[in-house]
Amino acid sequence: MNARASEWIVDNKAWKTARARLSVLIPFKGDDPARLLAALDLEQADAEIVLLDDGTNDGALTERLTAQVEALRLPVRFVRLAANQGRAKGRNTLASHARAPHLLFLDSDMLPDSPAFLTNWLAIANADTPVAFGGFSLKQTPQRREHALHRAMALKTDCTPAPERARQPEKHVFTSNLLVRRDVFQAIGFDEAFAGWGWEDVEWAMRVTRAHPILHADNPATHLGLDTARDIAGKYEQSVANFGRVAQLHPDIVAAYPSHRVAKLLKRLPLRTLWRPLFKALALADAAPLPARALAMRLYRTALYADVV
Repeated sequence: MNARASEWIVDNKAWKTARARLSVLIPFKGDDPARLLAALDLEQADAEIVLLDDGTNDGALTERLTAQVEALRLPVRFVRLAANQGRAKGRNTLASHARAPHLLFLDSDMLPDSPAFLTNWLAIANADTPVAFGGFSLKQTPQRREHALHRAMALKTDCTPAPERARQPEKHVFTSNLLVRRDVFQAIGFDEAFAGWGWEDVEWAMRVTRAHPILHADNPATHLGLDTARDIAGKYEQSVANFGRVAQLHPDIVAAYPSHRVAKLLKRLPLRTLWRPLFKALALADAAPLPARALAMRLYRTALYADVV
């Protein structure tokens, strides 16, 4: 174990001498990435892993993960932070530890859908691809009643095939399964002015797409970490300032988004603070039909964004 500034670092035996072609970068806070680490290690691809605990401060989890990291065959660096840096800065920190010519950002609650997941990414990297998003699915996500709304919304808007994502390449980029060439990321990192949840990855893609093409590939991973309806609403509430920042930085792109157009329309309506909670109440109502709840949740998010457009 060694330390770098406020970071505590554990390297397994394979890390020191490895010269991998792909760095898999996994941030987490509160989640347990053990299942993902085990799945990646099974493939034994030409890859290294950098794991970042962004301020969880769970001694028992740290002990379990340290033991797992030291037992993995893939080269792994485990970086632990005492204080949370946030989504953008945390991913920039991960990239600073990576050594390979291509970086793969992979969320800790993801699980590869293919046993050749890393091999597929290496093939794309070998084509000198600047940026690529592999997509995500819910194929391995257990169905739970409390996650029904998130499942319905994700299947409709997020689990989209590559050709459909390619129509608006910057809009359908998430750090959950994202390949970036090292020199591209060194020139265009995540904007650390973003705080809380949301939009830092899409805004990054807006800057990237002005200089590099974004490939939408068919190499998905399952998103295991679905949220309850109340948690979704909470994340939307956190994302308001971030959406406002994106709209200010990239007005030409955001103006074409339906959510922006609807937010501008809702902004003109009176008594927004009175009727907006009704959308949230319907979205949280378990007894309501699922399509109505999904529509209400989307309208609640858009009504929130009306404050910053």
